[in-house]
Amino acid sequence: MSKKGDCYDNAAMESFFHSMKVEQVNDCRYQTREEAKADIFEHIEAYYNPIRRHSTLDYLSPRDFENRKAA
Repeated sequence: MSKKGDCYDNAAMESFFHSMKVEQVNDCRYQTREEAKADIFEHIEAYYNPIRRHSTLDYLSPRDFENRKAA
């Protein structure tokens, strides 16, 4: 973390939450909090972390980035 008031403090998390809202949450109506938690967990673990391309990884998915570095 940088100093208090720095505009880059939360930039990574704000970007993540924006992406999650646009890609997943905005189109869903959840009946319960547990349903929302399960859907968001599935989105993060099954799509966002392994498959989705990230600009900070030269537009590779984390899985492809790790495979490239291992090779």
